[in-house]
Amino acid sequence: MLSCSKNIFTQKYRIFYSAMPNEKINILYVDDEINNLISFKATFRVKYNVFTAISGEEAIKLLETQEMNVIITDQRMPNMTGVEFLESILEKYPDPMRVLLTGYADMNAVIDAVNKGKIFHYLTKPWNEEELDMTIKRAYEIFKQRIEIRELNSNLIISNEQLEFLLRQKLLS
Repeated sequence: MLSCSKNIFTQKYRIFYSAMPNEKINILYVDDEINNLISFKATFRVKYNVFTAISGEEAIKLLETQEMNVIITDQRMPNMTGVEFLESILEKYPDPMRVLLTGYADMNAVIDAVNKGKIFHYLTKPWNEEELDMTIKRAYEIFKQRIEIRELNSNLIISNEQLEFLLRQKLLS
């Protein structure tokens, strides 16, 4: 029985990962500078599904209609900083991986981003295309792993409940 369960687990694992590579990663890039938004979209639109927002408020509206895998945000923006934006969406949108970009060496912003915004990575502006691309890919790998763990845990709970039911049935008979 254990061997059979292990094979089912392995099959599910392979199916999950074999389906993912064909999908494009959904990325939300938030920056108050229109030129940065245009540049980011021009650079990454072939590889990824790129969504842009000029403010944290606009990004929140976009998140209500579109599922994101990775969110990249500038730190210094008017009305709402990148950390404030990330912190504000954390409860409602916990799954997307978060990356903070900033042109300023502000250690307090980095500490807040880690502690409050739960960022995955911190990058400085101007961004290096190769480094940012690798960060996106690593973030997406972790995103997929977290989703898989959640699904496996859910399946494990169901299997456990079924086994408990069978055990109760056996004890009653």
